[in-house]
Amino acid sequence: MVDKKIALVLGSGSARGMVHIGVINWLERNDFQISTVAGASMGALVGGIYATGKLQEYANWLQALTRSDIVRLLDFSFSRGGLFKGDRIIEALQEMIGSHMIEDLPVSFTAVATDVETGKEVWLNDGPLFDAIRASIALPMFFTPFKYRGRMLLDGGLLNPVPIAPTFIDEPDITIAVNLGGEPDPELENPGNKQRQGDNGFEKYHEMILSFIAGLQTSVATPFQRDWDLIDSLNGSFETMQGTIARMKLAAYAPDYLIEIPRNVCRSHEFDRAREMIDYGEEKAAEQLAGLLKSDRSDK
Repeated sequence: MVDKKIALVLGSGSARGMVHIGVINWLERNDFQISTVAGASMGALVGGIYATGKLQEYANWLQALTRSDIVRLLDFSFSRGGLFKGDRIIEALQEMIGSHMIEDLPVSFTAVATDVETGKEVWLNDGPLFDAIRASIALPMFFTPFKYRGRMLLDGGLLNPVPIAPTFIDEPDITIAVNLGGEPDPELENPGNKQRQGDNGFEKYHEMILSFIAGLQTSVATPFQRDWDLIDSLNGSFETMQGTIARMKLAAYAPDYLIEIPRNVCRSHEFDRAREMIDYGEEKAAEQLAGLLKSDRSDK
């Protein structure tokens, strides 16, 4: 399928977005060439980093995160716009990945955001990569809106949790979409964080995280603890709305292949379960893209 243009659409879904890394790993391992990526929220973050060619570095960094690291990467906003500013996370990622302009990336990329004032969907496909990502991940109530090019922007998942339409510009031959808002799986258990047992393979990345955090200058001198159950409750309401919108969008713009991820596969803040989510993404890709693999083999 080397001669086929594949568009990959990565949906929004907080920590579940780590599943996207596993999907991409499976596609690359089976020699599928991704020419176009569009993403909302966490899908924009993973898709944008993939387009830079540094997805493995990001995956290693994620797998080194502990819960305390995650808390320390959150910066209070002290405003009504959201609990956190999101600057620390973007600075940490930019330090690791580097600065990139979207139009210079080897893969066509679009991040989707929402204009707060007009209520319209915004496609960000040029300019600084991490500005586009920061706008797309501005989850309401959690991160403050991001002012960009004269507009106040929020999470792209508000209006388009699975943004297929932006990929039409590149006229792909095959479109693969990953919806992180699938129906809950009653058989799924939350096993918690197992990724560290007996494994010391990510010390280097953990040291990188600790070094970055130690160098931050922050006005908040005392440690804080956040009630994650409250955040999950707020995010749950948001995701219920997203699920409805996603079904409508997928009905209007049906992809060639759809990977459905149950929305109860992990909680919104569980970024310390990276390895488990990446593995889950690979398993789901193998399961739900079996038809694509058969088609590719028949073409050869």
